[in-house]
Amino acid sequence: MRKVVCLLAFVATWISSGMAQQASTPLTARQALLEMFFSKTPGTFVKHLPVATREALEKSGALANLQQYSLLVGQLQTQGQNVQTFETGSVLLTAEDPKTGQKADITVENDSLRGDQDDIEITFHAYKDGKEQLSPFMPQMVFSMKQENQIWKLNEITFTIHVPLADPDFLKAITEKMKPRVASAGGTLVARPEVSASTSAGTDAAVLAAMRTILTAETTYAATYPRVGFTCTLSDLDGFGGGEPNEHQAMLIKSGLASGKRFGFVFTLSGCGPAPSASFHLSAVPNANTYGRKAFCADQAGAIRSSDDASPANCFSAGTRVQ
Repeated sequence: MRKVVCLLAFVATWISSGMAQQASTPLTARQALLEMFFSKTPGTFVKHLPVATREALEKSGALANLQQYSLLVGQLQTQGQNVQTFETGSVLLTAEDPKTGQKADITVENDSLRGDQDDIEITFHAYKDGKEQLSPFMPQMVFSMKQENQIWKLNEITFTIHVPLADPDFLKAITEKMKPRVASAGGTLVARPEVSASTSAGTDAAVLAAMRTILTAETTYAATYPRVGFTCTLSDLDGFGGGEPNEHQAMLIKSGLASGKRFGFVFTLSGCGPAPSASFHLSAVPNANTYGRKAFCADQAGAIRSSDDASPANCFSAGTRVQ
C-alpha cells in the first residue's frame, strides 16, 4: 500500500511539474497577437499594449474602456459565428456564418522574426458558398510585435491596399466611374468628370517629413551621447520601450521609421566615421515596387537634396536642393 501511495505521489508531482513548465512557456508573437484580439479573458488586449501606450491611456481615462475589449470579442464569437484561430500554419483565423454561407479567412503571408521583433503580414479572403469573392483591392496588414519585459507587445500596425492597375475587373470598375456625366444647364450639355487626377506630392511630403525627423534625431543623439557622435544604425534612434533611453535605443523616432521602410521608400544611414562620429549620410530611395520617384539625401549639415534618377550617389554628388 505504501508503494502505491508513493507511486501516486510521484505521478502527481510529475504531472504538476509538467503543467507548471507548460504554463511558464513564453508565448510566440503570433500567439500573443491571437490572445490580444481573440481571448475571452478580460484584460488580454491591454496586456499586449506597450507600457508607454498603457500609461498614456490610463492617464487619459480611456484604459477602462479597452479593458472591456476581450468581453466584446467573446460576445461576437457567440453570435452564430464559427470562429477558429490557429497558432501555426498559413491560416491565422477563419470565421464562418452557417446561416448565410459566408466565410472569411485571415492568412499569414510572411512572419519575419528578428530577435525581439516579429513582423506578421496578413491578408484577407472572403468566400460565398465555397467560392472566393475576388476584389480588385487586396488589403494587407502588418502587425509589428516587439518584446517588452519578455512579453510580446503590439508596437505598430501597417495597413496597405494594393491597386492592380492592369486587372481587367478593376479597369472595368474604375473606367465606369470615370465616364463623364452629361447634365443639362440652361439647355446646354455639360460634361462633368467624376474623378480628378491625383499626384504623389503628398507622399513626397511624407518622405521629406520623415527625413527631417531622422535629421533632428541624429542631432539630438550626437548631443546626448558625445562619445558616440552620430549613429549609422537607425535602430539606435528607435522610440519603442518603457525603460530609460540609451545609446542603442534613444527613443527619438518611431519604430516604424526605425525599420527603414516607410512610404514606399528605404531609409538608410551611412558614412559614419569612427567614434565619436562627426558625419553621416541619410538617403531615401524608392523600393522595388515604387517607380518613377526621386531619391532624397542629406548629411549632418541638414540640407535635403533630390535626384530624379532615384540614384543616391547622384543625389549626394549633384542633387537639387529641396526647397
